[in-house]
Amino acid sequence: MKKVLIADDSALVRKQLTEIIQTLGFEIDTARNGAEAVQKATDTQYDVITMDINMPVMDGLTAVEKIMQVRPTPILMISSLTTQSAGITMEALDLGAVDYIAKPGTMNVGKAENRDDILQKVQSLSRISPRRLKTIARRPAQRERPVAVRERVRPSEEGSATTVSGNVTKILLIGSSTGGPGLIEQICRSLPKDFPYAVCIVQHMPEQFTAAFATRLDKVSLLPVVECKDHLELSNGIVYIARGGIHLHFAKKVTGKIVIREEKGKNNRFFQPSVDEMFESALKVFSGEQITAVLLTGIGDDGAEGMVKIKKAGGFTIGESEETATVYGMPREAYERGGVCQQLAFPKILKALQTLR
Repeated sequence: MKKVLIADDSALVRKQLTEIIQTLGFEIDTARNGAEAVQKATDTQYDVITMDINMPVMDGLTAVEKIMQVRPTPILMISSLTTQSAGITMEALDLGAVDYIAKPGTMNVGKAENRDDILQKVQSLSRISPRRLKTIARRPAQRERPVAVRERVRPSEEGSATTVSGNVTKILLIGSSTGGPGLIEQICRSLPKDFPYAVCIVQHMPEQFTAAFATRLDKVSLLPVVECKDHLELSNGIVYIARGGIHLHFAKKVTGKIVIREEKGKNNRFFQPSVDEMFESALKVFSGEQITAVLLTGIGDDGAEGMVKIKKAGGFTIGESEETATVYGMPREAYERGGVCQQLAFPKILKALQTLR
């Protein structure tokens, strides 16, 4: 029987999470603070740990760091939907946590979609191999690059970026979910400052998180990184992060310029933003030959159908291989449906993107 440790100082949250996760048939243990969580995780190999951020004695961030050093375990952060919590959660992901969910005390856990999200993530994390987790734990904490190194043009105040003259004729689309933020950061760090594509990214995150994520990426990237907003003109050499809770679409102006259009309707998608929504919308304004699409680690099948359509239209598609994917769900679906031109381990994906011209 798989074991889950729930670390939270709130008895109500521990009770809520226990009632939800027990439906999977998992054995549940609890901890009231970070120090207790570290002690229990040291003594017992859990399949998943859910970790609150703000706890007495020892906070969740410190606990994550210590657990990943002594006994790497799939950790799911429990985060309030606030800007401050979003920044701390990003730090936890750097330290080895795999994913996060909204704190049950701040939402209606009786809603099916919230329970489904918790169950889906806990079940997926419970399947992650210790070998893969040790690789994550060994990943060094990323440091900000000196500003002087990042000589680049910022997007204009009017909302359109002007790093490269002329219309955008090539676009790089990237989709990811569970286990993806660290990979997206590595991609942003590795792209050269003269990268000739506009880069659009959908990472499954709530709205408060994507703003913090874009800010974090902008500090380490040679390219400017911005959070999307409606009517923002695309420009080469800019990285655009889809806003949480809103689908990223594209439209072409009479001038030929491509602009971002934000779609607030859910369109029957489980995730919002959805990778499929971005992929399929891109095909309405770009030819297949202009599109390179990458699908990274993640739960479910979001992006798989879009990869199939882009490949059929003549686009170049890359799926992350099982060798490195934290959760081999989304890229596996794309591969099995015939939507992948190349299936590569993540280090090879980095090299392939660096040489795109």
